[in-house]
Amino acid sequence: MTPQSDESEPNVGPTEWQSTNTPIGLGPWGTERGGPPPADPKFDPTLLADGDSRNVVDAYRYWTREAIVADIDTRRHPFHVAIENFAHDANIGTVVRTANAFAAAAVHIVGRRRWNRRGAMVTDRYQHIEHHETVADLIAWARTEGLAVVAVDNTPGSVPLETAELPRECVLLFGQEGPGVSDDAQSAADLTVSIAQFGSTRSINAGVAAGIAMHAWIVRHADLDQAWS
Repeated sequence: MTPQSDESEPNVGPTEWQSTNTPIGLGPWGTERGGPPPADPKFDPTLLADGDSRNVVDAYRYWTREAIVADIDTRRHPFHVAIENFAHDANIGTVVRTANAFAAAAVHIVGRRRWNRRGAMVTDRYQHIEHHETVADLIAWARTEGLAVVAVDNTPGSVPLETAELPRECVLLFGQEGPGVSDDAQSAADLTVSIAQFGSTRSINAGVAAGIAMHAWIVRHADLDQAWS
């Protein structure tokens, strides 16, 4: 079991719109709900005794990490997310956090194994993360799994994401901040989609673009009755 101290977080994360005086989570079981704590093994005795201030939805309060992952695994969506990491891209944490919010099957990091977990806000503990040394390795894996590879980049010949037929079972592939999707990834992709832009900026932040693309998949394929909110 994972002690609360390993999963506790600051009261306010870098992207949380909350007052610093707003309490996060729930206190000890007895204080919050009264009566004896549940004996179900999905509950963590330490969290029941000390309270649960983790970055999880209320339905998962007091659950062990393993129980949360197992429950999400029953509801994960059949899309994967891949991001190239050849220069320590700082957006990977944001991509992981968003993938967790949308219950992506897995996040695949291509290139460097190490990445900055700060932006993930501990959600990487609940999200399956895989590593591939090269783009070729990722593509080979996707072919074996029968997944279409969809590159997301504003390049000539791309199809507007807003009107594209996104495959239900696919890998959404993102490049690094700046250079975008690599040439190897572009040439191997089954489809390249672009996000409509109307201002002066040349490109959208990679973490933001990933969130937009994942949500586009959700709009097309997810059962919205299964969402928490």
